[in-house]
Amino acid sequence: MAYAITQSCCKDASCVSVCPVDCIHPTPDEPDFGTTDILYVDPKACIDCGACADACPVAAPKAIDLLRGAEAVFADLNAEFFERRPPREKPKTHTWDEMGGDLERSLSIAIVGTGPAAAYTARQLLLSTDAKITMIDKLPVPGGLVRGGVAPDHTDTKKFADLFHWAYRHPRTKMVMNVEVGRDISHADVLQHHDVVIYGVGARRDRELGVPGEDLPGVYPAPEVVGWYNGALDVAPDGVVLSGDRVVVVGNGNVALDLARLLLHDPEVLARTDMPDHAVAAFRGLDVREVVLLGRRGPSAAAFTRPELLMMPPGIDVVVARDEFTEGELAEAEAEPESNAAVLAALPLVDVDLTAPPGDRRRLVFSFGRQVVSVEGDERVEAVQVAPSGVPEQAEKVPCGTLIRATGHRGTPVAGLPFDEATATVPNEHGRVVDPATGEAVPGTYVVGWIKRGATGGIGTNRTCAHETIATIVADANAGLIPPAPKRRLTFGPFVRTRVDRVVGRRRMLAIEKAEETRGHREGRPRVKFESVDEMLRVSPATSLH
Repeated sequence: MAYAITQSCCKDASCVSVCPVDCIHPTPDEPDFGTTDILYVDPKACIDCGACADACPVAAPKAIDLLRGAEAVFADLNAEFFERRPPREKPKTHTWDEMGGDLERSLSIAIVGTGPAAAYTARQLLLSTDAKITMIDKLPVPGGLVRGGVAPDHTDTKKFADLFHWAYRHPRTKMVMNVEVGRDISHADVLQHHDVVIYGVGARRDRELGVPGEDLPGVYPAPEVVGWYNGALDVAPDGVVLSGDRVVVVGNGNVALDLARLLLHDPEVLARTDMPDHAVAAFRGLDVREVVLLGRRGPSAAAFTRPELLMMPPGIDVVVARDEFTEGELAEAEAEPESNAAVLAALPLVDVDLTAPPGDRRRLVFSFGRQVVSVEGDERVEAVQVAPSGVPEQAEKVPCGTLIRATGHRGTPVAGLPFDEATATVPNEHGRVVDPATGEAVPGTYVVGWIKRGATGGIGTNRTCAHETIATIVADANAGLIPPAPKRRLTFGPFVRTRVDRVVGRRRMLAIEKAEETRGHREGRPRVKFESVDEMLRVSPATSLH
């Protein structure tokens, strides 16, 4: 029986490299790589060897005869992809093995961040070079987006942590945790002790709506809500207070779908995940019966991925609000069978009165061609004025208790580096940081991930991004463009301890993670997260850096 790739696919192409019969597509050397929602297995070519399942960091490939429930649809999705796809015209190449040449001298490299972009970079450097790595993070625990951004019920996706722990534990890696570059130490400090500094710091800002009433309590940016229900240490347990039987979410991407799914989910299911206790308690106290996803444009511009929508739990009605504009776009969707509009066209198209209270059944409503004009309320959000896009005078009052902006992520300036406010990225050429005022490269400084390319692409996209940045570093080093650091890497640890009282090294970091997992196992959960830095630092006595 053939395999099929399912919803949790990260698209990092680990499976492509190990497939003996070239039946997984798109591959990194094909033009449509990175454009599809997931990768696909050709069921006619698959020999049922299981190599893809062994290689995948998130357990996305599964034997078709073992697919159950909502996952059963992926057998058809994988087969349908190859019904329209022409055969490969030339043999595949394993692009991950081509790093643009070997380093001619060993480098000491600091990586700021421990999330997917930073961890993929560290992993590839350790596998393909003899570089010595220092990973620096402002938190005592690693993971970045995997820990603080992946929805708690996406348990397969969270398995990325196992892949990245290899890099954290490697003998050529030092972990310097609970230290923030730009606050505790400077960029110049790091570069004094390392030949190269790579920033993989992500993007945590959001885009404001710019409407009256947006500063009322009960209006939240999606990154803050996501951080809150994932136990992010920079969002207090009482920093988000959800309320009301209807929640309006501006946006219709995967983050918006995550928010809708969790708000409408059975809280007892969430209680078995690694969602922190404060958020579990809050979800238990909610009675959200309707979540409305507002999109300024039409169904063809919807930003979610098809697998994310297909995995909506049973018992939730998913509908599209009927209007002339939306109905017209959905009628044209048959011409593009792989588009999101085609997926939406298969959903019930219903007349929705958002001015009325929600019904008794839990419901997710896609409402297109709509914008928030203003937010109303005395002490917190009570309603939003919603109008057809570009026609604010036709606004209608939609009662709701919470408004969430899921309008995309934006990077924040990195102290000591140039920053492009328009793109919310650090200006760079293939990962090499460039000062736009002079056009010159910033010595020894590189970027990877969202701070490099903008907030696009999922976790697996960071593998190709890291590949490009590393190839640039190798080329620069071999061209003599990276001079040796003035000081030795071994002196970095003692230097940091003169600036930061509570530095966390690898042993202490692993002890904190082990303690969370132990707390979780007692309750039948993956882990129970600590909710403050102080709690984490009480786990074990201070140890020296490793």
